Amino acid sequence: MHPFELLAEPLHAVFMQRAMIAVILVGAVCAVVGTYVVLRGMAFLGEALSHSILPGVAVGYLIHGPATFALFWWSLGTALATAIGIGAVSRRTQLKEDTAIGIIFAGMFALGIALISTMRGYAADLTHILFGNVLAVGPRDIWLIGIFGGLALLAVALLYKELLVVSFDPILAATLRLPAAALHYLLLLLIAMAVVVSMQAVGVALMLAMLVTPPATAYLLVRRLKPMMLCAACLGSFSGIAGLYLSYYFDMASGAAIVLVSTAFFLLALIFSPRRTALRKG
Repeated sequence: MHPFELLAEPLHAVFMQRAMIAVILVGAVCAVVGTYVVLRGMAFLGEALSHSILPGVAVGYLIHGPATFALFWWSLGTALATAIGIGAVSRRTQLKEDTAIGIIFAGMFALGIALISTMRGYAADLTHILFGNVLAVGPRDIWLIGIFGGLALLAVALLYKELLVVSFDPILAATLRLPAAALHYLLLLLIAMAVVVSMQAVGVALMLAMLVTPPATAYLLVRRLKPMMLCAACLGSFSGIAGLYLSYYFDMASGAAIVLVSTAFFLLALIFSPRRTALRKG
């Protein structure tokens, strides 16, 4: 088959066209927000938020059934509540943030498992939540991903300097009287939004990879934050596209294929990057 035909054939199906749009949006949003996750060492938070949406998924399923539109809203509400709860516990107690994350993560995850375990015949219907099913994305799902992903990117663009200062120079942030606490909560909410928009693309089990792997790859290739965000967004979107083609031609799970492509890019960057940061330290 001609290379052009290999690229064009999957796009004849409407569901593949929608899936392509979805993974491009998800890859860009998660990569841009994930840049702060990587640079601030917040990967554990991303993992916690991705698993903490399970109670929302379970409640949404119990009330509305397997409709992805309803599950999206319940998941979003749960993720936002979890993000706020983590921020409140870590700031209002003597506990460190990773301890607060661990407590809330474990509690929410256990609650989700408990709710799901009470359902009959839940396994087949909720498998796509755990492992993703981007091929089932509908027009309304794309609108939700586009709107909330766009809001996350707009917030990063409008508050780029403030988030940069608060993230990397707290002393300067205090001197400039920036609302550090409010900006921290905002970043938590942005991560929560990125987690939820990626739910259908890669599922709960693989969400963290979309937040961390493309930005980590970009970190090995560029030095400045804006180019790093742009590079990460391109890598995330391209990983989504390439993963869909792999899943189409090799009949594998689309979410797993996307993450495997993203991981392959990271390994290539690790080996051939001009910086080769990790190799030098080794």
